[in-house]
Amino acid sequence: MARAPIWDVETAERYDTPGSGMFAPEVVGPTVERLAALADGGRALEFAIGTGRVAVPLAERGVPVTGIELSRPMIGRLRTKVDEATIPTIVGDMATALAPGEYALVYLVFNTISNLLTQAEQVECFRNAARHLVPGGRFVIELWVPELRKLPPGQQAVVWHSEPGYVGLDTYDVLNQYAESYHFRFDESGQARLSRSPHRYIWPAELDLMAQLAGFELESRHADWTGGEFTADSRSHVSVYRIPPR
Repeated sequence: MARAPIWDVETAERYDTPGSGMFAPEVVGPTVERLAALADGGRALEFAIGTGRVAVPLAERGVPVTGIELSRPMIGRLRTKVDEATIPTIVGDMATALAPGEYALVYLVFNTISNLLTQAEQVECFRNAARHLVPGGRFVIELWVPELRKLPPGQQAVVWHSEPGYVGLDTYDVLNQYAESYHFRFDESGQARLSRSPHRYIWPAELDLMAQLAGFELESRHADWTGGEFTADSRSHVSVYRIPPR
């Protein structure tokens, strides 16, 4: 599955869920607060900006934000919220596309680096972040931890979330470090809508090595945007990498 067709017009139209899910204030608020602090008065660049879930409130906080996004339909949704002058956005792949100028912060949220389906592309994403950053600049990645410990022998799928009207599960190909996420949403009649997305999952240690190859140092890692401790039981992490100051 190629990346661009997944984020098509239909997906873009139903992507935003104002006030709930990933758009809930308790999710967006801490994310924006932490990113604003890490930008430290400088400019920010979001890889895979999508419909502006994070970029729009971050810009409203006074942080100048530019975006890179592969999907034109997602950019179309972004443009219903802010114009090009407010949040300039370059159409392109986050591993290779260039945005004009230099930035204090590059960030990549909600597991999106895993949408790059090869290790080489993921390394290039780090290198692309480094190209955009001033000395001392930071690259922030939010990423889930693969739940392979939940897989008994012979089983390939893990249900990671279940609630009325929704079931989410991941299937794993452990030989190729590949996962596919399936999202089942049920309406009041019991009819189900399925959406899915492919991922190359990355362990934190591998992510750190990718960072080193691009010239970064790990500055911090927490379990969430509020600074919770990252442990062996954490299901996700927020990792902050920094280009050493000159």
